[in-house]
Amino acid sequence: MVEKFIMAGDTALHLCDSEKGEKCVVLLHGYLESILVWEEFIPLIYKSVRVVTLDLPGHGISEVKGSVHTMDYLADVVSAALKALGIESAYIVGHSMGGYVALALCERHPEQVAGVVLLHSTPNADSEEKRKNREREISLVKSGKKELLAQTAPGAGFAADNRSRCKDFIEDLVEIVHMTEDEGIVALLGGMMARKDQNDMLRELPAPQLFIFGRKDEYIPEAVAQTIAEAHPQAKVVWMDNSGHMSFVEQPQQCAQALLSFVGL
Repeated sequence: MVEKFIMAGDTALHLCDSEKGEKCVVLLHGYLESILVWEEFIPLIYKSVRVVTLDLPGHGISEVKGSVHTMDYLADVVSAALKALGIESAYIVGHSMGGYVALALCERHPEQVAGVVLLHSTPNADSEEKRKNREREISLVKSGKKELLAQTAPGAGFAADNRSRCKDFIEDLVEIVHMTEDEGIVALLGGMMARKDQNDMLRELPAPQLFIFGRKDEYIPEAVAQTIAEAHPQAKVVWMDNSGHMSFVEQPQQCAQALLSFVGL
């Protein structure tokens, strides 16, 4: 993987690119994550496809641009990055918040999407309860209490019976939270709160679609995921039986196999 800093439109963007492969997979990380979360997953797929990972603006060491990072803005940054790298179209894999960005890319730049994978993500807009939770998180960060997010969020992404086994990765996620700029966290929370429902767009999207859900996911419970799956008969659905919200860490081999099968390899 070659590490680069590029200008994606007017945004300074940090990314890594394997630079080899006829087909390209772009991995978009989730909230309170960064490019680093993919380090152990990339070796499972990069020999078969070109892999691009990036720090979404507001996280990692990409630029923070303004007080709110809308999903549309982030999608435009990803689009500009693909153009800068000479990639005409790619399979867009969005983990959690990264899925919201992937959906916005599908809506705004469908010609660049060879296929889309919602990896523990949803086309639904935030519920009122979820928006209130995000508002509370914004208040915590603005009052200098980001430490509370670091204490709770990383572990909650994993199935309860996987947390001990994934202890080192959880500790890495805690460190990522500490390193994330407060302004970036607030900007992305605001963007997630403002995003719209993408169910109709997704049903009309001609590109192939894959949903990967975890049966032990506490953020997207199995019953909710099942409802989403039933509402999208056009999409392929893969269930990770022993995963929470982080199957690319909890069941990496199975997750990689599902992704490569979807890409056609």
